[in-house]
Amino acid sequence: MKARVASCQCGRLSAACKGEPVRISVCHCLDCQKRSGSAFAAQARFPADKVTTEGEHRVWTRTAENGNTSDHHFCSVCGSEVWYVARPHRDLVAIPVGRFADPAFPAPNYSVYEARKHSWIAIVGEGIEHYD
Repeated sequence: MKARVASCQCGRLSAACKGEPVRISVCHCLDCQKRSGSAFAAQARFPADKVTTEGEHRVWTRTAENGNTSDHHFCSVCGSEVWYVARPHRDLVAIPVGRFADPAFPAPNYSVYEARKHSWIAIVGEGIEHYD
């Protein structure tokens, strides 16, 4: 089984993921917009026991509006976020899709917080579930 590898911009921090992601989503919440620096964030979630990380990193914990927290792991050198773990789903590791630098990466299954979606964005495709 080939592993997909996500990495930071300088290449010193990486996450190798075995198997297929259990969920690929696009999130339009304001926190994800700030986190990604874009109008939305796309991330793939893998079982934590299928992800191996290498390299020095720092962790920042964010508290969401609902009180849940997420631990964001950043490269100590270039500052790129490579993965995060959000409560209550501690058994899943979320990795921004762009960190894989793979145009053939599978499409999302979910588009969430669409009430906050920019009016010029349309998430389209077969089988994508949409939630506000």
